[in-house]
Amino acid sequence: MTDYFATLSEFRALLKAQPDPDPQALAAAADHNMQLTKPPAALGQLEDLALWYRSWRAGPLTAIAAPQVIVFAGNHGVAARGVSAFPAEVTAQMVMNFEHGGAAINQIAGSVGAMLDVVSIDLDRPTDDFTQGPAMSEADFLTALKQGWDAVNPSADLLVVGEMGIANTTAAAALACAMLGGEAADWTGRGTGVDDAGLTLKTKVVAEGVVLHQGQGDGMETLRRLGGREIAAMAAAIARARHLRIPVILDGFICSAAALALVKTQDGALDHTVAGHLSAEGAHDKLLQALGKKPLLSLGLRLGEASGGALAIGILKAALACHAGMATFAQAGVTDA
Repeated sequence: MTDYFATLSEFRALLKAQPDPDPQALAAAADHNMQLTKPPAALGQLEDLALWYRSWRAGPLTAIAAPQVIVFAGNHGVAARGVSAFPAEVTAQMVMNFEHGGAAINQIAGSVGAMLDVVSIDLDRPTDDFTQGPAMSEADFLTALKQGWDAVNPSADLLVVGEMGIANTTAAAALACAMLGGEAADWTGRGTGVDDAGLTLKTKVVAEGVVLHQGQGDGMETLRRLGGREIAAMAAAIARARHLRIPVILDGFICSAAALALVKTQDGALDHTVAGHLSAEGAHDKLLQALGKKPLLSLGLRLGEASGGALAIGILKAALACHAGMATFAQAGVTDA
């Protein structure tokens, strides 16, 4: 288990003391990029991605060799309010599917050469209903943070985190609404596919939770009160990656809500991250705008499971391959304008 934090105060202090990108590595990457056999900025966002990645990893030109995808699973007490089209037992059933290699994320991770880890967190003990009180005690919240922190493989050179948890779009909507403002309807979507009556109920539940907990602390405290164990674990894994200088690709709406809790606790906490995709969950675009993240893909996905973030690994691999593998003008004997 981790030795880096034993209390929430220590976790907040850790967020404040995280490393920054390496300015020398960034300068070297930018200089190399200008020598490649292409017009300036001809590869657009691929060039920006390569420079961003090298600023965190430093060292010589390299390819992504060991990407890690982690799917965290947790159950939510608020599911008992009927906010999902599926019952809570589906969480455990889907975890088994992940472990047997039968889910979409298994196929996507394999296609981009990523190691896949699945971390279940107390599935037999859902969080409390956040309309009645905090979703997690401080002890439970700290345990989930530690599990997320410990799940990151220090040998990974890229991280994508995702989730599985019935009712977690409800929790994510409540988190976004509490931290960014607006009405519950602005942030609440259909999630697993609830009908109009289900959406009305879900929106009501989100509003109840936000009214009960809004303004009672920073991003971490809001996450404890309105989030879930798997959402807390995602936040901690994103933070651990920063500690290890591992770049992160964010997944969809729920992952972005976990990331929001970090940046609402410590400015700049997401500098080592990019947004993998824009999901079909209605408020994801607004949430990404609040995070200042431009998605790499927009494919209408709303599955979760880290699926969109994992797909974007291929984009980042291509960016690094061009940056490291293209000839310079001098090497190719091409006249540099």
